[in-house]
Amino acid sequence: MSNQNAGQENIAAMTNAWTSMTQSFFQSATAANRAAVSALLSTTGANESNGDSIPASIPSVEHSDLDWAFERSVDDADEIEVGDVVTFEKTLSEDDVRAFAEVSGDTNRLHLDEEFAADTRFGERIVHGTLVSGLISAALARLPGLTVYLSQDLEFSGPVGIGDRVSARVEVVEALGNAQYRLETTIRNETEDATVIDGEAVVLIDELPE
Repeated sequence: MSNQNAGQENIAAMTNAWTSMTQSFFQSATAANRAAVSALLSTTGANESNGDSIPASIPSVEHSDLDWAFERSVDDADEIEVGDVVTFEKTLSEDDVRAFAEVSGDTNRLHLDEEFAADTRFGERIVHGTLVSGLISAALARLPGLTVYLSQDLEFSGPVGIGDRVSARVEVVEALGNAQYRLETTIRNETEDATVIDGEAVVLIDELPE
């Protein structure tokens, strides 16, 4: 067997092991995403004291951070249709990882201990998978109307390093009726130019309260 083929098989084995490991950890991502959003809000609160928080440009989100970016293809909940897209992007920082560990209780040394993580398959600390997937919640919050999570399926295909720039993309792929929609959900590590999470979500979009 050539060295090239052996290398390709090793990479494939590592990817399969990562996917298998993460899938066994996360049967449902809804509760985990809530913890991730709580961590992001905790970090936002800290930023407010430094003057880095700005009023949100849409009514369903209280504040945003200057480092965050989002785009959406529709501004009225009554006009949502198949093909509409929302993206949300931010850098996942050391502060985010520490805040998520505290809020969620996930103190896995892989995410917090440099010396320990150096001896793992990743060679360094990585961001919690559920913190990464939490950016899907951030994108969904920027749909017009008031978005309520009903379900989420995820498949993890790679890690995210601390300090990497990450984007979430949600696309409406089916209108289910009764203000419910099925969405394709994708997370990309923009720093590494790689897709790290694929999945589907079902949401209910209520009218905003007066």
